[in-house]
Amino acid sequence: TDSGPVLRTTIVSCASGFGLMRPKYAPAVQAGGRTLIRRWPDTDDEYRRLAAPRDDVVLEERRSDTESAMRYTQADGPFTHYEREVRRQTDTGELVETTRYALEIPWFGWVFRSPVRGVLARRLSHDSWWAPPDRLDATQVLVIGLLAAASMSAAFVNTLFTQTVNFAADDFGVSDTGIGVSGAVVRAGILIALPAALLADRVGRRKVIIAVAWLGPILSLLGALAPSFSALVVTQTIARPMGIALAFLIGVVASEEMPRSSRAYAVSVLAMAAGLGAGIAVMSLRLADIGESGWRYVYVLAAIWCLVALDLTRRLPETRRFAAAHIDARRRPPRLNRRRLALLAAVAFAGNIFVAPASFFQNRYLTDVHDFSGGMIGIFSIAVGTPASIGLILGGRFADTSGRRRLIAVALPVSTVALVGAYSVGGASLWLLSLLGGLIASAAYPALAGYRSVLFPTGNRSRAAGLVTASALVGGIFGLVATGALLDDDWAYGAVMALMGIGQLVVTVLVVTAYPETAHQELEALNPEDVP
Repeated sequence: TDSGPVLRTTIVSCASGFGLMRPKYAPAVQAGGRTLIRRWPDTDDEYRRLAAPRDDVVLEERRSDTESAMRYTQADGPFTHYEREVRRQTDTGELVETTRYALEIPWFGWVFRSPVRGVLARRLSHDSWWAPPDRLDATQVLVIGLLAAASMSAAFVNTLFTQTVNFAADDFGVSDTGIGVSGAVVRAGILIALPAALLADRVGRRKVIIAVAWLGPILSLLGALAPSFSALVVTQTIARPMGIALAFLIGVVASEEMPRSSRAYAVSVLAMAAGLGAGIAVMSLRLADIGESGWRYVYVLAAIWCLVALDLTRRLPETRRFAAAHIDARRRPPRLNRRRLALLAAVAFAGNIFVAPASFFQNRYLTDVHDFSGGMIGIFSIAVGTPASIGLILGGRFADTSGRRRLIAVALPVSTVALVGAYSVGGASLWLLSLLGGLIASAAYPALAGYRSVLFPTGNRSRAAGLVTASALVGGIFGLVATGALLDDDWAYGAVMALMGIGQLVVTVLVVTAYPETAHQELEALNPEDVP
């Protein structure tokens, strides 16, 4: 969504960092999980250490003791199956610790498999950069994995037109003003996405997410057949709102399912997954170098995201907060807090005056000013984006542990200055400033994006998220049209982006002076209207 177009610049990276995606259902998981055996010297200290129930990634409860063995099961934790046994081997003078477990993380299980095994083997600490501050349960782990896959799909659909518009415009002979107007028209398609927000508050998050997860890639395919630039704009004006709806509903589900001190962590994980989806679109730009109409092949790749839609259909549960809020169907949803809505909408509008054109016109800038080819643009995006993804991890953890507003107050203006500078220089400075701006902007993103869904009660959380997203897109439309017109009037790219960057300074002031601190607070504490 336009809450994170800078992500396309900053974390498309994840394609190289994460490797190829693959489903969680590997043979070892189907066979009943994994087994970890560790042998320890049979001393009193080791015996006491192993006999104590674990309270790290998993909270154990003692199941049974015998003369030679102690057994523990999971009282709370992420595993779908967990059992630990400590047995004395009198013949060898050893304590044998056997842990049997199954961890179901769809699509990204391979990322966490080794760290989790390291914690269970007592080689790694559970309180590390890769782990959420809170202990998750099995449902939360399942949901975050599915949402990460959905984030890839949403980011691909949302990025597709932005990445290919420059090549399509050259193919059809369209000016910079035409490009800016086309971007504005496609973003105006948010009106198509708003009904999805209303439906999600009435019929549930799951049903609407599944619907838009199918519609996004299927409608995106129509771009490959567009006979004119106008037709391409029309197809993506219909398709992109499905990706937008999917993105803001993902944020709603994550905020409702994640523990109070891990919501920013979830945003950072989902943003990295979105970076992978956007990265696939960026890497696919090599297809645009095939010929004048090579950009059409990028649209064909949208079909791969139907696999994600199928998995969501099979396994995504309804959020527990929505289910609890709708036990009594006669209970009317609480009124929308208009003050909060106006505040968040103003921040979204002002921020995207800069973020949308900085993302949308980057490829145009690289080709027109620096003569980058489609393949070179892909290399640039990955090279400056891969290290920038570190900012997401660090920013998410800082936001969860130390608060959101302080992070935003420093990171947002600094990243804006760096990104504006990238539009003013060439050579190594272009790459360095893009990397620096992306790294710092990524750190601010989890804190800023998390506000969109936590400040409204369950009964109208999706509606509020949709309206804030609409405000962001309106700000983006203003920024795109103004940028295109100024560039056609021979303004330099750096000067235009500096003017648009004033919106980011407005965002910083509003966040610092008017936003509440939401770290470590349950949604029900932030929204007393909700049923506990």
